[in-house]
Amino acid sequence: MAVQQVTEQQFVSEVLQSELPVLVEFGAEWCAPCKTTAPEMEAVAQEVAGKAKVVSVDIDKSPILARELGVQSVPTFVVFHQGRPLTGKVGALKRTALREMLDPVLPRPAGAIKPEEAAELVTSGHASLVDTREPVVYERAHLPGAVSFPLSEIESRLAELHMLPGAPVLYCRAGDQTKDLAERLAASGIEVSFLEGGVLGWEAAGFELERPD
Repeated sequence: MAVQQVTEQQFVSEVLQSELPVLVEFGAEWCAPCKTTAPEMEAVAQEVAGKAKVVSVDIDKSPILARELGVQSVPTFVVFHQGRPLTGKVGALKRTALREMLDPVLPRPAGAIKPEEAAELVTSGHASLVDTREPVVYERAHLPGAVSFPLSEIESRLAELHMLPGAPVLYCRAGDQTKDLAERLAASGIEVSFLEGGVLGWEAAGFELERPD
């Protein structure tokens, strides 16, 4: 199992002294919502393996710890980083909500730009959005003001890419392809930025797409 069970005696070494951020679930064996959340926690633990830890504490087996941390209901989720609790939420949470708690303290890939950051850079004229999806998909809908550079053409059009009015920010559907491309280019000494989450992340952040008539 990716989610580690932590006892009261292990809490200091496994959580407070951890070099990685830790998402802690305070739960109990009798807690039905905890059972519902278990697979969601497992999914997150696998996603962040090597970058963060996901652990569970049974409040019935660790009553002193639960009392000291003010846990009043289960499940309660708390993110610890550098020995301090940063944020907490109560209730059965889905994978996306658990990731949202962890994401601010996870290491970011080189060149990664969040949708909110990209929007500000574009507004200020410091960035140009580059759609790397197929042209037919770009024509249906794309980020406002984005230009089309299909992924297969990027590496042969780097000079053209850097002649755009602002620094290029590449994006794809979900961000994975442009992340891989940015890493590959960085390895050869060429730095480019990419949009975390791609089009899906842009829409999830509340921004709209441009849809030609």
